[in-house]
Parts: sequence; structure tokens; C-alpha cells
Amino acid sequence: MATANKTCSLGRIIYRFAASVSGVIALLIILWGCTANDFNNAGAIAWKTYSNSRYGFEFPYPSNWTSLAASENGDGIAFISPQDNSVEIRGWASHQLPNAQESVKKMKHNFQTAQGVSGVMVVEVDQQVGSMTLTLTQSQVKYYLQGRSKSQEFPDYYRLFYYIAQQYRILKF
Repeated sequence: MATANKTCSLGRIIYRFAASVSGVIALLIILWGCTANDFNNAGAIAWKTYSNSRYGFEFPYPSNWTSLAASENGDGIAFISPQDNSVEIRGWASHQLPNAQESVKKMKHNFQTAQGVSGVMVVEVDQQVGSMTLTLTQSQVKYYLQGRSKSQEFPDYYRLFYYIAQQYRILKF
């Protein structure tokens, strides 16, 4: 009986050790997936920069992505992935109505671009679509950047979208 108790105790110790190691590994994978600061260090992606002269903003996008027809009013553009046209990066801006400024002041900033502009980042994933939308407000203009994909593929594109959001620049800042 004593041998059986020692075996059970040893089994519990091994189980706890394995559970804690797998928990640490899972945590490291999650944390690694949430950081995008060194996304471009791999050099696997060639970049171009979209610049909007009407509202004075720019952001990088992968050079092999295709632009959709620009809007007639010049407020922005969308790019789609060459592998899947349901994956897109969209950037646009609009003048803000004076009464809308109060609601913007109440929003809590949770994101900052590399340029130092604070804004609001919202990530939404439902059964069909995942999206990451950045909203920045400067003076009377609201700037937007959005990355979208099918929800099951969103984890594959999250770091790309986040990196592009970090590099978003307001030229009239």
C-alpha cells in the first residue's frame, strides 16, 4: 500500500509539473502573439506607404496587396490581400461635427501610435468577421484605420493589423 501511495504522489507531482510547464508555455505564446513591436524585423514583407493629401495621413501596407478604387471624395482607400480578397486594410478620415466632440472626449484612449498620437483601438470578432479599428482624433478630423478578415483567420492577421496601426501617421500633427 505504501508503494501505491508513493506512486500516486509521484504521479501528482509529475502532473502538476507538466500542467504548470504547459501553462507557462501557453502564456508565453499568448504574450508573444500580442506584441507587434518587432513585426517588420523579419523583413519578409516589402512595404509601400499610402498617403492621403486631403486629410494628411499615411500608413504602410504590404506592397503585394491590391488597392480598391479610391473614393471620389478622397477620404481614404482600401487594400485587399492577394491570397484572400476578404482580408482588407482600410484607412479613411472625415471632418467631425462640432456636437460629436463631446462624445470623443469621453472615450478612453487605449492605444498610441509610434508618432505619439493617442486613440481608441477596438477589436471585435464574431462568428463571421474579425476586425481591428483604430480611431484617432485631431482638431476637427477623425482618422480611422481598420483591418478585417474572416474570424477564423483573424489571429493570423492580428499582428499585421496592429503593426500597421502603430505606424499610422498624421502628417498635419
